[in-house]
Amino acid sequence: RALLQRALDANAHLKHSTFFQLATVGGGGRPANRTVVFRGFQEQCDKIQINTDARSNKIGEIREWPLGEICWYFTDSWEQFRISGIIDVIDGSSLDPAKLQQREKAWFASSVKSRSQYLGQSPGVPVANDDHIKDVHIDPSAGPVDAYCLLTLDPEKVDYVNLKSNQRLMFTRTQEGDEFNDWMAEKVSP
Repeated sequence: RALLQRALDANAHLKHSTFFQLATVGGGGRPANRTVVFRGFQEQCDKIQINTDARSNKIGEIREWPLGEICWYFTDSWEQFRISGIIDVIDGSSLDPAKLQQREKAWFASSVKSRSQYLGQSPGVPVANDDHIKDVHIDPSAGPVDAYCLLTLDPEKVDYVNLKSNQRLMFTRTQEGDEFNDWMAEKVSP
């Protein structure tokens, strides 16, 4: 996490540094990839937060195959992170009060403009005109709408490459039973 945070800080002046690609297993076992926005780390852990629309195809795909990989390239520092792990879908139907609280906190951390996108039509639905964009109003003090979903990716493996220093490190989390513990690092050939 410290290495990723340093890359985020070094590239913070670039708006696109918070965008990364999230690959998952799609329908029929085919790869599915999309660009998403980094919404921070979950408190007290390494989980990466992503906001998405609960009505999108990726939610069903992730529920069926909760494995994912992030590919994140930082253009100024020439660093690439490939982060693989388990994705958790946290929508309004969650029975875990702590997860619902995380979802609400992430909702309010987003801009009102970002939140208003969840009031539109379902993703991928054909539209005849741009009328669906007009007249979308959201109460800034209202909690998450049903269409809002928080994804968290819990990293298990990180493949880090620094092209400036020609260095590559592989990080793997150790596991005992159901619990993940410390990270182990190994320097490998780029």
